[in-house]
Amino acid sequence: MLKLIVPCLLGVLMAHSAQATTIYRTTDAQGNVIFTDDPNRGGEPVQLAPVTVIPSRTEGRRAEPPRAEGATPRAGQSPGQPFMPYDTFRIRSPEHGGDLPASYAGNLQVELAIVPALRPDHRVRLLVDGQVSQTAMHTSAFMLTNLSRGEYVLQAELLDAQGQIRHRTAPVSLYVQRSSATLPESDG
Repeated sequence: MLKLIVPCLLGVLMAHSAQATTIYRTTDAQGNVIFTDDPNRGGEPVQLAPVTVIPSRTEGRRAEPPRAEGATPRAGQSPGQPFMPYDTFRIRSPEHGGDLPASYAGNLQVELAIVPALRPDHRVRLLVDGQVSQTAMHTSAFMLTNLSRGEYVLQAELLDAQGQIRHRTAPVSLYVQRSSATLPESDG
């Protein structure tokens, strides 16, 4: 209880000091420190340093956080209007236009670059060829298994706490090479 009272009293003291009121410090019979503005309680005056207030750089105008890398505006948003607190939200690996060798057997780890780190209330889901591949999770890596030979387009979507899509990465194309009994293996 005392731990709760002291911060409250300090807050009151700061508020009173802003009004140039003298604050007094006393100690009761149980050893509890009491701050008051009543000089009749027999305390010693406390000198409080003035509170420093630094105004916001955006005070008086609307702040616009930096646009996330690879941002795709939602319907009703202008292209330059940012909407999320991420400097970077993109697919880091695989690289756009890359090949997945046949030796990987169609297995691929998709890694995202998210800066700053993903907020606890945000989730990410992976799209393969425009279809949800995996449900939304709090992660920056997904595993795709047993992909067939062919070309794929990968994207990640950022979902907020309400499950609304807030951001989508730029698409990344990938070609998966797989051995086939009917098709000859490529040399590349």
